[in-house]
Amino acid sequence: MKDAFGIPQSLLVLGGTSEIALAAVRRLVARRTRTVWLAARPSPALERAADHLRGLGAEVRTVDFDALDTESHEAVLGKVFAEGDIDLVLLAFGILGDQARDEREPAGAVRVAQTNYTGAVSAGLVCAAALQAQGHGSLVVLSSVAAERARRANFIYGSSKAGLDAFAQGLGDALHGTGVHVMVVRPGFVRSRMTAGLREAPFATTPEAVAAAVELGLRRRSQTVWVPGSLRLVMSAVRHLPRAVFRRLPG
Repeated sequence: MKDAFGIPQSLLVLGGTSEIALAAVRRLVARRTRTVWLAARPSPALERAADHLRGLGAEVRTVDFDALDTESHEAVLGKVFAEGDIDLVLLAFGILGDQARDEREPAGAVRVAQTNYTGAVSAGLVCAAALQAQGHGSLVVLSSVAAERARRANFIYGSSKAGLDAFAQGLGDALHGTGVHVMVVRPGFVRSRMTAGLREAPFATTPEAVAAAVELGLRRRSQTVWVPGSLRLVMSAVRHLPRAVFRRLPG
């Protein structure tokens, strides 16, 4: 259960090597979160993340989780919840893909869609059911500003995030009144390993800034969090641009 200050005592990260998720976990561990599950495919990066969090005082366990193996999600994640209540689930996995290559080779586009949307729907529903069964908890879904309107330069990734975003909003509505809180996080361009080498977009942010916004959103029980907050107004305008104008915007 959350402590008297609303800090989750236990959390599960789907995408256990995500820079944004790990930045959020570090903040929460510094504020008394003690039990952390990192779910991802086995890798040296996952073990390094677990060891780092243990060094900060957390009890950390790793679980073999593959977003694309949707048939395993119920069993794999069910074992985590069977160990005890989870106060917070961070759904943070996803891939950017390579737009130009994936247009030429549709199998790559399918992988982006299956990871960012299909895998997230599967894992999200499994976790939502478990949170509802225990009667409390938060599910934080890492979306993207790209979900608001897909640009020519990244419409494959953007469309996958748009589907995820709509799913998470609908899930939050479905769970209203159950004790389960769903929060959608829409960061702009995040300076991270995933975006290394890409041209930086306006309103760029960092994993640490997103983590701070997640923590504040959890305290406020927000439904949607923009990072930075000014993107909310910017994207409201962009969303209503005529397509003839929108397609001329720089990629």
